[in-house]
Amino acid sequence: MNFVRYQGWPVRPGQLELGRVLDRFAQAGQAATESVGWTPRVDVKEEANRFVIFADLPGVDLEAIEVQMDKNVLSIRGERAAPQAGEDARFTRQERRHGAFARSFTLPDTADAEGIVATGRNGVLEVVIPKRPEAAPRRIQVGSIQ
Repeated sequence: MNFVRYQGWPVRPGQLELGRVLDRFAQAGQAATESVGWTPRVDVKEEANRFVIFADLPGVDLEAIEVQMDKNVLSIRGERAAPQAGEDARFTRQERRHGAFARSFTLPDTADAEGIVATGRNGVLEVVIPKRPEAAPRRIQVGSIQ
């Protein structure tokens, strides 16, 4: 196995300036304080009696999250506030996304919309959607008309 030494700073001053130019080009038209929106990553798990959605929402206040179910479509919406650099500071790099987000999931007819529960802990939103009990088939007796 070969190891390569990481050099955090450019070897030549020209490389530093080129990096700045490329960064400005990549962010053209987008101020560092502009809300750019983002898409949280999710895992969806199906169990015998329920579905569970886990959404990574680090830095999002639970009060800023809305979970809604409408016609078998579960929607998760919210907003992560933009970080503030402070009065005597400025960001030299800002890679973490902020702004509004939304995710929607079409659920099967077996989902019980009335039993949905959403909780958040350690930057992860957990939405539990119970399944309705399946109707057991039954035999219907056929009688004669008198």
